[in-house]
Amino acid sequence: MSTAAQAASIEPAAQPTLTEGLVSLIRARPISRADLDAMASIALDGIANMLAGRATEPGRILRRWGAEKRDPGRRALVMGGCMHVLEVDDLHRGSVTHPGCVVIPAALALADSEGADGEAFLRAVLHGFEAVCRVGMSVGPTHYKVWHNTATCGPFGAAMAAASLIGLDDEAVVHALGNAGTQSAGLWEFLNTGAMSKHLHAGRAAEAGVVAAELAAGGFTGPPAILEGPQGLYAGACPDADPGAVLRHPDAPWAVHATSIKPWPSCRHTHPVIDAALELSARIDAAAVTGVEASTYRAAVDVCDRPMPASPYEAKFSLQHCIAAALTDGAVGFETFEAESRARLAALRSRVRVGAGTPYVTDYPAAWGGEVTAILADGSRASAARRQCKGDPEAALDRGEMADKARELLRFGRVAEPEAVIDGVLAMAGGGTVPAFDI
Repeated sequence: MSTAAQAASIEPAAQPTLTEGLVSLIRARPISRADLDAMASIALDGIANMLAGRATEPGRILRRWGAEKRDPGRRALVMGGCMHVLEVDDLHRGSVTHPGCVVIPAALALADSEGADGEAFLRAVLHGFEAVCRVGMSVGPTHYKVWHNTATCGPFGAAMAAASLIGLDDEAVVHALGNAGTQSAGLWEFLNTGAMSKHLHAGRAAEAGVVAAELAAGGFTGPPAILEGPQGLYAGACPDADPGAVLRHPDAPWAVHATSIKPWPSCRHTHPVIDAALELSARIDAAAVTGVEASTYRAAVDVCDRPMPASPYEAKFSLQHCIAAALTDGAVGFETFEAESRARLAALRSRVRVGAGTPYVTDYPAAWGGEVTAILADGSRASAARRQCKGDPEAALDRGEMADKARELLRFGRVAEPEAVIDGVLAMAGGGTVPAFDI
């Protein structure tokens, strides 16, 4: 055969799939001590949320159900559900996901059986955060109108973290991510009744990743083009997907450094206007407010335009209630969403009007902002605005504030020795052991 004929008979090399590229990108990146410290701080926030979530009714239901189901997948489900109950866990703005409540439980569920030390645990969680966030940034804004990104993108991160702890090679990780992605699910319909499904979203995403990684370790295959394939995630649920986002900016800081911490126990979409309303509360008398106008980005209105919340959970997803509470009380806490507060704030809440407007619509999701204008009895107006809000990387909680938040959560969860939890989790960045928790 001639040289030309031989060349013509050679098949072109197949291009790597997005999943293959993602695995290579994540596993090639260096991890510094600063990265581990940042991850330990956010792991503390997630674990404190989990231990506090045990004390809630959804948490008690999950724990009763999981009491006899002690395999790693089901443990991850219970831990993930508990971690997301109080609506005060971390959030990554660009992907509109809560990475911690799916990735940290998956890693906790496997750390003991795999003999992982604290540094190995944090490295696995860093990998998992990166996978959740990169996939989340690719699914497009329309996906979020029906699908809960934490639930649909979370399995990729849980599988990535689990794969790191189990010690899968790159090919097996691709299979794990493929089978994690085929389990993607989680719809926003629960908001219409205030059902508990959102906690299940986090738990199932964590479980899906663990199961997918464990199966891959045994040779169970998954689709390598689960994202961009003709019958993959984008085709099925992402009409305006941005596939390039999965591998874009490969040298950007780890996603943990772009992750926000929530200072108030409500949907993160309510936080920009809470922040603005808290500023106003120090400048005006809430009793003199005759009306309130709030402007924010479209996703916040779509998810949290809820003028008459009938339960604590609905109140956590109510822009109107959160604004009324911040203006009246100058604070937002766990008690803000209970029946007494909902009744007390009903009159002012009914005078709050919310809508989407500039610059917040165009800034989103890179920035989650909002503004609040109070109209007073004398006809004057007072306004406050936020392009970002407290807890975002641009206005990050310092290490002391992070510890204070953890203490508050651990007290809520009736943890006997909160300082031991705090010290133990933070020590993992230096190679300390992974704390064990009775979930």
